[in-house]
Amino acid sequence: MKPREVYKSNEIFRRLATKTAHGVGHPLTFTGALLVVLVWGGTGHFFHYSDTWQLVINTGTTIVTFLMVFLIQNTQNRDSHAIHLKLDELIHAHKHARNRMMALEELSEHELDELQHEFDRIASEKVQEVRERASSSRIIDRSSATSKEAHSAR
Repeated sequence: MKPREVYKSNEIFRRLATKTAHGVGHPLTFTGALLVVLVWGGTGHFFHYSDTWQLVINTGTTIVTFLMVFLIQNTQNRDSHAIHLKLDELIHAHKHARNRMMALEELSEHELDELQHEFDRIASEKVQEVRERASSSRIIDRSSATSKEAHSAR
């Protein structure tokens, strides 16, 4: 295949995957699938709950599930990639951000763990700062309330 043909087939698949993923997430699609199962269940008596009757629903659901895995994964990959690009742009645009954060997906598990520990430490420090500020503001609020009560009693 020529590069232009590959691009065109990828674009067709992308559109199909996106539309399908959006379509199967719609409440009407769920209702339709539920109706199919209810009709299938309702016909069991007429087919004497035979192996063939069971095979129909098993085969149908297996095929649909198999195909949906690929379509939904494609859509998830594209969404994830777009989010990464948006975050990279934000990191790049902020003068105090560490630009090495733009390629985190390229780090090893060990390097990601080290970075996670760093952020855990930073988060703990920030939580402590918030608690200290909250505690000191309650003390200030209590003392100002006491002063107001004393002043209004005079």
